[in-house]
Amino acid sequence: MDKGIVQVICGDGVGKTSMALGKGIGAITKNKRVIMIQFLKGALSPESSEWLKRLEPDMKVFRFEKQCGYFNTLNESQKQEERINIQNGINFAKKVLTTCECDLLILDEFLGVLDLELMSMEDFSNMLSLREENVSLILTGKVCPPQVKEHADVVTRIENDTNI
Repeated sequence: MDKGIVQVICGDGVGKTSMALGKGIGAITKNKRVIMIQFLKGALSPESSEWLKRLEPDMKVFRFEKQCGYFNTLNESQKQEERINIQNGINFAKKVLTTCECDLLILDEFLGVLDLELMSMEDFSNMLSLREENVSLILTGKVCPPQVKEHADVVTRIENDTNI
């Protein structure tokens, strides 16, 4: 069996999710099963949802959040509700890691979950220990904490170049 890797795609630049999706499509071309769980982005628009469904059954995309806006734009009551939904997404990610439902698990904007302390670093380390050896993992987000880098096989940083 192939040994899975942990890859981090981070930075202030745009294109982290697109890069992760591209890696997912690349995995599909190698007959791999891909699951993407998106965090902190709110509910999918019907148009995006319909487009992503075309990738099924090889790639499935999930969002557990119900609000339409990004997490940081919500009021406190909405954030509290979304914290529960985000925890449901985390629990689903743990299940996927332990049951080998896919060959590649993409946790989009998951670094933001850690940055906002919606999951502790200890819980994150415990979650990684659940990962079957042949399952690869991609984590995206702006800020990559040093504790996450310790677990990563590859870190890719995307920055905006204002000199172009």
